[in-house]
Amino acid sequence: MKSTGGRFFPKDLHLDFNEKMYDAFSEDVFRKIIQHELVHYHLYREGRGYKHGDREFKALLSQVGGLRFAPPLPDVQYLSYTCLSCAQIYWRRRQLDVKKYRCGKCRGKLVLNAKQDKDMSQP
Repeated sequence: MKSTGGRFFPKDLHLDFNEKMYDAFSEDVFRKIIQHELVHYHLYREGRGYKHGDREFKALLSQVGGLRFAPPLPDVQYLSYTCLSCAQIYWRRRQLDVKKYRCGKCRGKLVLNAKQDKDMSQP
């Protein structure tokens, strides 16, 4: 796991947790990640809406105080791509095939910029 806090597997009802989240953040944040996965587990066993978009999931998660999303890991490197036509910037964790993918705004050609840390305060 690279970016998720944990996973719930409905097929065999087991939970996985990301060790990187435990190492990078406080114990309190990791407990909230565990609560998130346990809400999935509980609602699935009850036969209710256990997926992220379900109203029951959101309601129970807010009641128990779990995290809705895992916080981003601080040491993750991002790749930036720039459109040659409209100068739109795209941030990605994985490398794109610039021969295959184009700009979503103008269909222009993309070029890869240097690897860098993305400032999470900017859109």
